[in-house]
Amino acid sequence: MIETDRLILRPFEPRDLDAYAAMNADPQVMRFYPMTYSREKSADSMAKCQESWETQGFGFSAVTDKEGVFLGLCGLSLFSAASPFSPQVEIGWRLTPAAWGKGYASEAAKGWLKFGFEEKGLDQIVSFTAVPNEPSAKVMKRIGMTRHEAWDFDMPFLPKEHWLAAHIVYRMTREDYFKGESR
Repeated sequence: MIETDRLILRPFEPRDLDAYAAMNADPQVMRFYPMTYSREKSADSMAKCQESWETQGFGFSAVTDKEGVFLGLCGLSLFSAASPFSPQVEIGWRLTPAAWGKGYASEAAKGWLKFGFEEKGLDQIVSFTAVPNEPSAKVMKRIGMTRHEAWDFDMPFLPKEHWLAAHIVYRMTREDYFKGESR
């Protein structure tokens, strides 16, 4: 579990499924994903996140406020799909609309960067998003990541002509992190 000023970042629990499934079924939340998720797909996703925790010691996790209200997900995950940079540890986030515009994505991501570099000793962490997803790219910049155009790629499971296929990549090295820009 990671605690920030306003947030708790913890492995998913069964009680999170209703809120997680509702978030993943919301077309507004999933507008930069190829599709919304069914409840069953959300349950499968939570199980994979838990498996990641058990095998790697980190994973995408629930984000809650200090009162326990579910706000979304954020975390680290091993990305191994065909791309110019695989395999790498990625950081990612997805929040409920009620959590947007409050700095929660940046706060949660900074908590995970600290964990990744200080606790896990990672050499670098990447983040990527579909080109149209400007809100996510802004978070990447805000937390101190830098664009790494040489690693931009087309998402391998989408047709090349799909409007979400082209992805941009940001990264942060251990050296960048310890310069203090994102702590």
